[in-house]
Amino acid sequence: MRIQFVQTVRCGALLALILAGCATKPYDYTNFRAHPPRSILVLPPLNESTDIGGTYGYLSTVTQPVAEMGYYVFPVAVVDHFCKENGMPGAGEMHQAPLDKIREIIGADAVLYITLKQYGTKYQVINSATTVLAEAKLVDTRTGTLLWAGTLLAQDNSGGAGNIFGDLIVAVVTQAINKSTDHAHNVSRMANTQFAVKDHGLLPGPYHPKHGSD
Repeated sequence: MRIQFVQTVRCGALLALILAGCATKPYDYTNFRAHPPRSILVLPPLNESTDIGGTYGYLSTVTQPVAEMGYYVFPVAVVDHFCKENGMPGAGEMHQAPLDKIREIIGADAVLYITLKQYGTKYQVINSATTVLAEAKLVDTRTGTLLWAGTLLAQDNSGGAGNIFGDLIVAVVTQAINKSTDHAHNVSRMANTQFAVKDHGLLPGPYHPKHGSD
């Protein structure tokens, strides 16, 4: 299931558009229920986008939505520092860490692996599109079983209002603001709503009030 968010200058707000996939059958949670995690380790994403800041720009938005689903999430800054101090300087090396070692040393029940496909803003004269597209998978550290996988997508589109001079000014200002504030960071939060989508996102964890009611 993919969720796309579109913004126009006229309305000035993000509008959720449910794309193809909503009518598909629910995710098969057989493995998830067989190996229910209590704690999740989120590794820095593999960055396949053109934005070199994508890994940590996106990583900083993941902890909250996963924790809100009822799981203990290890502090990403602490984990990142620990991995770098132990010979894993980048996301690529961290993603290769043996699951048994992660469980033994850190104590995580599951690892959330993320690959960032798109992250950033593209400009076309008076139009711009900020896109965040990531693929995520949750893996059990004891057995290596895939518990869950999903695609996280959000897009914020800005277009002109019909006044060429005014639109150009707005476009220049928007581009300057987006470059200075990393607008994709905000769009990432929209993409992460996928974690909570019923029948497609994560099941409510042990610290969620709806745990066991799915």
